[in-house]
Amino acid sequence: MAGGPSTPRLAAAVSTAGGLGFLAAGYKTAGALRAEITAVREATEAPFGVNLFVPQPSVARPGELAEYARTLTPEAERLGVEPGEPRYDDDDWENKIAVLLDLAPAVASFTFDVPEPGIIEALQDRGVAVTVTVTSRPEAERAAAAGADSLSVQGPEAGGHRGTFDATAPGDPTPLYALLEDLAGLGIPLIAAGGIATRADVQEALSRGAVAVQAGTAFLQAEEAGTRAAHRAALASPAFPATAVTRAFSGRYARGLSNDFMRRYDPVAPFGYPEIHHLTSPLRAAAAAANDPHGINLWAGTGFDRCVAGSAASILARLSD
Repeated sequence: MAGGPSTPRLAAAVSTAGGLGFLAAGYKTAGALRAEITAVREATEAPFGVNLFVPQPSVARPGELAEYARTLTPEAERLGVEPGEPRYDDDDWENKIAVLLDLAPAVASFTFDVPEPGIIEALQDRGVAVTVTVTSRPEAERAAAAGADSLSVQGPEAGGHRGTFDATAPGDPTPLYALLEDLAGLGIPLIAAGGIATRADVQEALSRGAVAVQAGTAFLQAEEAGTRAAHRAALASPAFPATAVTRAFSGRYARGLSNDFMRRYDPVAPFGYPEIHHLTSPLRAAAAAANDPHGINLWAGTGFDRCVAGSAASILARLSD
């Protein structure tokens, strides 16, 4: 839940209520991550986790980036901003790993790839359990071979970015429950992610071989979440009845509520993460400030219409009781 919804208050509330709250480290500096881990520890004695994006080589093509920037000019002018610089960076990777090794949260989870074995071993030596997001059997086998303690099995129903190791792939279309059954024989704990919105979803995932579930969209309307006002309103609005997968906002496939930006620009958006994320960032910020749900990424999984608003504790209870 990088980009705002994840907050220390939310992570602490979920952990205090008996779940395992998570901080999203994406799009933050190592210093900001350190401060947020400290804030969670000040708010709860319960364990919690931190999720990092594993950097991958750039797949962007300069000419395509320039053309997409030109295509976005009318949208930028409408919002009164300039497009951002489509730059590549590694999201302060090494410094964030150093923070995890220093502060040792209970769990470190990784998305987009498998961290090198030396990092996994170093974290485990510090008492940090390591989980890796996977979307297919080949990815799962690679993560297990690298020494991960558990796998977060992300089905195509999940909101936000697909955790595929191939930055240009939409991911295995196999539904979550079938994917869980396919991976059950790997001999490693599986955590189900994608479309988990009700207690029935939780029970179904557990019956298919998962030892736990991971919920993101279910907590977007939590009182403690940092979800933008326009995003909260869209989740409950009949004007946004369905989700779709797009690369228009970030240059990498992600699922969100279908809006005008996605419909207009997905057909022409090239691949290029994080370059396009930085390119569209000023546009999304301006749209959010204007409370315009058609100009921001409304990340959500397919179960969004079965989710409810309330405290994190009440949402967790609804999933588990």
